[in-house]
Amino acid sequence: MWSLTTTAGLLAIECAMAGATSQPTSGAVLGPSTYAAPGSFPISLYQSYYNVPTASSAEPQPVISDPVTSDTWEFHPLPPIASPLQILDQAFTQILSIATNPVFGNDTCTRCLAALEIGKFVALSAPEVGPNLTVQLCEYFEHSTSSCEAEYGMYSLGNVVTQVAAYADLGGYDGQMLCAVYAGLCPLAPTSSLNLTGWFAKPKPDPLPPARKATGQRLKILHLSDLHIDPRYAVGAEANCTSNVCCRANNPNTYSPDEVTLPAPYYGSFLCDAPLPLVVSTLQAIPTLTGTEEDGFAFTIYTGDLVSHDPFNELSGLYTVYTETLLYDLMKRLVNSGPVYAALGNHDTYNTLWSTLYSAQNAPHDLPGDLADQYNWNYDHVAALWQLDDWISPDVAQQARTTYGAYAVQRQDGLKIITLNTDFWYTQNAYNYINLSSSDNSGMLRFLTDELQDAEDAGERAWIMGHVPSGWDASDPLQNPTNLSHLFAVYQMFWSISHLACLREHPQIFYANNATNISAANAQTVAWIGPSVTPYTNYNAGFRVYEVDSGTFEVLDSYTWFSNVSSFPDLDGQTDFGPTFQFEYSARETYGASVPGWGPDDPLNATWWHLVTEGYYGTRPFSRLDIQPLPDEELCGYCSLYWGLCYREDLFHTQRKCKSILTELHLVSIRLDVPRVGIRDEIRDTVQIFVF
Repeated sequence: MWSLTTTAGLLAIECAMAGATSQPTSGAVLGPSTYAAPGSFPISLYQSYYNVPTASSAEPQPVISDPVTSDTWEFHPLPPIASPLQILDQAFTQILSIATNPVFGNDTCTRCLAALEIGKFVALSAPEVGPNLTVQLCEYFEHSTSSCEAEYGMYSLGNVVTQVAAYADLGGYDGQMLCAVYAGLCPLAPTSSLNLTGWFAKPKPDPLPPARKATGQRLKILHLSDLHIDPRYAVGAEANCTSNVCCRANNPNTYSPDEVTLPAPYYGSFLCDAPLPLVVSTLQAIPTLTGTEEDGFAFTIYTGDLVSHDPFNELSGLYTVYTETLLYDLMKRLVNSGPVYAALGNHDTYNTLWSTLYSAQNAPHDLPGDLADQYNWNYDHVAALWQLDDWISPDVAQQARTTYGAYAVQRQDGLKIITLNTDFWYTQNAYNYINLSSSDNSGMLRFLTDELQDAEDAGERAWIMGHVPSGWDASDPLQNPTNLSHLFAVYQMFWSISHLACLREHPQIFYANNATNISAANAQTVAWIGPSVTPYTNYNAGFRVYEVDSGTFEVLDSYTWFSNVSSFPDLDGQTDFGPTFQFEYSARETYGASVPGWGPDDPLNATWWHLVTEGYYGTRPFSRLDIQPLPDEELCGYCSLYWGLCYREDLFHTQRKCKSILTELHLVSIRLDVPRVGIRDEIRDTVQIFVF
């Protein structure tokens, strides 16, 4: 066996022999034993070079021509362009993978944002299948209680969802808010900080201009809202249905599908939108009850919602136009209204969204191409109707066409009326989730700011009116635009949406300094929320009249009338008389006793309403701890007292809905909203008042 030492020795001998120069001893004839190569590279080997081949400092780089192929580099192809259907299939698969991948653990927010990002790239690369993806996801996650295709297909809401997916920042603020509001999978994004540099054309006046003086002359102002007429109302149909709008021929009570449990009366019923006879009766009653048959009203405000509470697949543009034409014409002919200043409500565009919430959509004008103008048909129509009725001038009508149906009127008596399209701070308007962090992507609050600046420069008073209140509750207004809108809470405001007609007063009080010190001294202004005509949400039909000083334009009193909807079945089968409307209360007479020392011509302003709360509840601080739900028997008692509802077994749905409403309201008298981000001393928050 060879050892390591022996092997090493043999290797040394071989190396020594390899270096010898001796010729082989055999008979072979070979050349010299060594050869010394030339020092210069033989440039004649090739015709051309990429460099100078004679240089000794670099390797020669000859130009080579491949005799076999002209390709001199290796190509790795990209995958073929996927068809829209392939994109749809892969997107659906990937979203399901995100939904089930255990790596996300309990982080539902990250899952939601990741899924939205996939939807965004579908909307950008294959928008024609965006609605299909929405329908597939709706079906897989069982999101719809009826038909996903009817709700989210190409001819319903799928196109709206696809637009939002294409232009929203789905991986950032917009996506987090969508996941929070509509899926409950993310926490609400924090309120964005306001950058008000350059927002105001002029600094706040210092000193403030002198207050306008009262004249002692009282103007009568009519406040109508939420007519919600139902052209499909079916007399005798089920008035106690178990879903959506009742009193429809195709909407039974699922507990009694073959037999009507509560026939729809001719003049309307709870859980149903208003039939035409109820709307006409209401308008007919107004001149007589308010004493305006001869002199009429100084003007009327209509704070939105004409169209019935229907899902998208039961609405159309023609249906909306029909409703608008019908109702504005009735106001003109039946009420000595003076000019009617109207705002669009959240049901006044037919394109609605998010399943059973049925809220109108309005797109901002900064979307590209035709998308910016897709709802102009409605703005054009209402502006033309208002001008035709001589309620607004041609110039103001043109402003309404270009400002989402919003406009400003400078009256000759020194009051400026500013109407807003409040869908641009409403949670249910899907387009609001495009660039939501900006707080005013639509420019609606820019419009309001400019109009208020003009009013301030002219020394005029201003009223702001719209449909969705700012700060009404956590479910209606979005926090960013609401935060910005609170800059303007020093003006008289009028809203609606809540349908509260028989809960007595329901104003909002706005306080200075972000409501950090709730006191009479810090109460800035009050917003009035009007009653509804529709009995859909279990409220009696009603309307309101304000007495306003002609110099200060402050409200001196409010008067509310109503008709007891539970009495309507007794009116069937005869034509001698229709619904009876009766005076319910005067705000001053009802609540003034708790405010001693307030003169008969002193305004019912924010200070007065704050003192009302102190008179009812003392001066203790208010908090959400004051909100206490009532036992079932007391809830049912309030259902009977305030809605005229009886506790009957065949009114299961009515009882359930009434209880749900009262539980949501908690029957509270004081409700303090979440504080906003303070910027200037005009920033303030609200206390909601529900006085029973």
